[in-house]
Amino acid sequence: MRSSLVEIPPINPIIVEHRLHQLMCKECGTLTRATLPMEVDPSGYGVRVVAIVGVLSGLYRHSQRMVQSAMQDLFGISMSLGTVNNLRLEVSNAVESAVEEAKIYVQNSRVVGADETSFNQGNVDGSNPKQSKAWLWVAVTPLVTFFQIALSRCSDAARNLLGNDFRGILNSDRYGAYSWVGLEQRQLCWAHLRREFIKISERPGVSKELGTALVLQQEKLFELWHRVRDGTLKRCEFQLLVQEIRNSLKSSLQEAADCEIGSAEKTPLAKTVRTCRQILKVEPALWLFVTVEGVEPTNNAAERAIRPAVIWRRTSFGSQTQAGSTFVARMLTVVTSLKSQRKNVLDFMTHAVGAARDGNPAPSLLPEVNTSQEQVINVA
Repeated sequence: MRSSLVEIPPINPIIVEHRLHQLMCKECGTLTRATLPMEVDPSGYGVRVVAIVGVLSGLYRHSQRMVQSAMQDLFGISMSLGTVNNLRLEVSNAVESAVEEAKIYVQNSRVVGADETSFNQGNVDGSNPKQSKAWLWVAVTPLVTFFQIALSRCSDAARNLLGNDFRGILNSDRYGAYSWVGLEQRQLCWAHLRREFIKISERPGVSKELGTALVLQQEKLFELWHRVRDGTLKRCEFQLLVQEIRNSLKSSLQEAADCEIGSAEKTPLAKTVRTCRQILKVEPALWLFVTVEGVEPTNNAAERAIRPAVIWRRTSFGSQTQAGSTFVARMLTVVTSLKSQRKNVLDFMTHAVGAARDGNPAPSLLPEVNTSQEQVINVA
């Protein structure tokens, strides 16, 4: 029998004091003082201290006051709130190039999931004079995820997220900011569609019958899809079976779309008709996952990635400056990407801060994979 006992010894910070001798000229009164060695940062804190502040803020989403308290309680290191903010800014600048590299990687990936959620950004620094609502955007690939915060939810922000010449496959919901991406490059989220179908089925009359039929077809589709994923159904057989489901679903949508309603009508049937007409316009983008391997029918990956950001927003009430929003986006990018690759966040932060202080390139967030597997396909 073996029994282990894990313990952490008392942590005492290592403090190295540098005394700078100063002399005054007896003739002119000029003061001359020695300078710090080149390897000593004037902030007074080592790279690991700075990295821990970044991890407490970015990985564990602590407020500046909580970080201040944690540094004192855990490590016996006292620092002001202003120092915490300065160290967070140093971390943000240290990972800037790595985050930009991750952005380019995502924009050139074969399949990208995208989503967005509201975010609060104040105007302490004057960067948001109109007090506009900010939006946090995410672009997800299996191993690298990129976040950005913008004072807009329009297509320009989506283009900045994905790149103007995006040539991959976009997995998203039906939000209009992504409409500039061709339907042949899009896979719309069936989880969102299911919620729409359920809403229709809960309305009275014709809507209820139609919605029930749509939900039934969606359930048949996913029953087959689960068999493809677990290997009990070949993709070629799946494609043949899906054709009948697609025809039936399209027929139901068209039946609703052909109903006559007034332009300003707000009855339950009118809501159903408008929804079905909107879905029919993008119907070709519902089925890309059937023929292209590696494409999922839902946008769950992006929704999971954005969940920590939602928690951060709720606990911190957002940011007060543009620099604060940039810090949030960069930390989310670093933490989410490293977790996907099962890499240590503190080690990365430490190396990034050390590299920045030495004037060296930041460590990369990109995975070490066979580049031949990461080629972008042109589906246009």
